[in-house]
Amino acid sequence: MALLYEMAWRFLHALLYVQRALVAWFRVHIWRWKRAVVGLLLPLALGIHKLKKTEATGKRTSRRVRSGADGRTLEKLPLHLGLLITEDEIHFTDVASLVVWCMAVGISYVSVYDNQGVFRRNNSRLMEEILKQQQELLGMDSSKYSVEFLKNGTDKQEHQVLSCQSVVKVFSPEDGRLSIVQAAQQLCRAVEQKEKTLKDINVTVLDSLLRESKNIPDPDLVLKFGPVESTLGFLPWHIRLTEIISLPSHVDVSYDDLFGALQRYATCEQRLGK
Repeated sequence: MALLYEMAWRFLHALLYVQRALVAWFRVHIWRWKRAVVGLLLPLALGIHKLKKTEATGKRTSRRVRSGADGRTLEKLPLHLGLLITEDEIHFTDVASLVVWCMAVGISYVSVYDNQGVFRRNNSRLMEEILKQQQELLGMDSSKYSVEFLKNGTDKQEHQVLSCQSVVKVFSPEDGRLSIVQAAQQLCRAVEQKEKTLKDINVTVLDSLLRESKNIPDPDLVLKFGPVESTLGFLPWHIRLTEIISLPSHVDVSYDDLFGALQRYATCEQRLGK
C-alpha cells in the first residue's frame, strides 16, 4: 500500500512539472507571436495614421483657401461678432481659432468675454495664442490679415479698420453693468457741478457716453458657448438689438460650426423692435 501511495505521489509531481513546463512554453511563444503580430500591424497602423493626417492637412489647406470666399457667399456678415464663453474651463487655443476664422471670413470686430474675467487677466496669453493660430490656420495667407488688439478702458484714439484688418477686444463684467453705473455717476456729477441740467440727460446722452469707452460698434451677433441660458452680464446696454446664437461648447469647435452660425445669422430677419 505504501508503494502505491509513493507511485501516485511521483505521478502527481511529474504531472505538475509537465503543467508548469507547458505554461512556460506557451508564455514564451505567445510573447513571440505578439511581437510578430505587432511587427506586422504597427507599420500598417502608422501608415493609416499618416494617411489620415495627410487628409486632415489637405482639408485644413482647403479651408485656408475657402474661408475668405465663404464670407462672400453670405447675404450679410456681422460687423462686430462677440464670443461669449459661459463654460468654467476655457481652452485658449479653441477661442483663438474662432477669432482667426472670423478674421479670415471678413469680420472686422471680434470681442471675447467670460464672466469670471479669465480673458482679462490672461489677455497677453490670448493674444499670443491668436497670433500662433493665425500662422497655423492661415499659413501663407496669414500675411494678408493683420489684427489690432484694443486696450480696455477709455481710449480716445481712432482705429481705422481696413478690409483685411480685424480688431480684437477682451471684455469682462467690469465693462457691463459697472460701466453703466459709472456713466450714471458721471452724469450726476455733471449735474451737481452745473455742467449739465436734468433736461440735458436722456437716453441718447447716456448711449453716447457708454459708446466712448468701447470704441467699437455694438455687436451684431453674439455666439454663446455653453449650457448656461444667460448672457452673464455681457455688455447689457450694447446687445439689446443683437442676434444671439447658442452653441453647445467652444471646446473642439470647428470652422463648420462657426460658418453654420454665420449662415443662420445671414438668413435671419432682424426687425429691430418694429
